[in-house]
Amino acid sequence: MADVTIRFGDFVAVEGADLSIEPGELVCLLGPSGCGKSTLLSAFAGFIAPYRGEIRADGEPVRGPHVSRGVVFQSSDALFPWLRAIDNVTFGSRLHAMGRAARRDEALEFLRLVGLETAAAKYPPELSGGMRQRLQIARVLANRPRIVLMDEPFGALDAQTREVMQGELDRIWRETGCTIVFVTHDLNEALLLADRVVTMTAGPAAHIKNIHRIDLDHPRDVDDPELRRIHVALRDDISEEVLRTMSSEGVTAA
Repeated sequence: MADVTIRFGDFVAVEGADLSIEPGELVCLLGPSGCGKSTLLSAFAGFIAPYRGEIRADGEPVRGPHVSRGVVFQSSDALFPWLRAIDNVTFGSRLHAMGRAARRDEALEFLRLVGLETAAAKYPPELSGGMRQRLQIARVLANRPRIVLMDEPFGALDAQTREVMQGELDRIWRETGCTIVFVTHDLNEALLLADRVVTMTAGPAAHIKNIHRIDLDHPRDVDDPELRRIHVALRDDISEEVLRTMSSEGVTAA
């Protein structure tokens, strides 16, 4: 992504963003509400086009959505409630030259990967929130994307389920080796998951503020001194932007 500016009419959402992501990385976009994190992810996915600049994936310009870039949304509404879990997973692979038996075997393999093999015959409304998010991930992975884009996929989950899902995503990422771009506003989530955390300034006309590399093994120990040091740096980045927004709105922090 080079010098990317995204506008909606006269409103500038993101301005002059530059970011390079290596194959196999897990990169978190972190920032205050309204800073353009989801907007950038939508541009990566090809859902919206930059006003200026260019986004490339695997060396090719992003001109629109593509099967090589899978998207996991915060809401599980993208699942088909009238289809069983296994049929939700096989839905995308129907577009490929693959027989029914092969599709089923592959779908079962991805359901095993996300711990849902025993729920293959259930429908999404019969699953918990965490299970539906796992099913979304399995359906995206079944298309074998090189890049997985995740827009606050655990934001609607309770704290305990969210912690479990973070551990599951860490495991799945290490097993598949795919590239993941993960949007979050949760500082601790970014610390536990990311190779690099990209902080963004407050909007409008948001831009990339800092990039923090985390060279620590997975799974991570929250008490690691290096992780605590990065936690402070990330907290300071975000706090500065929140205070700047408050000041611009005439609010004085206590």
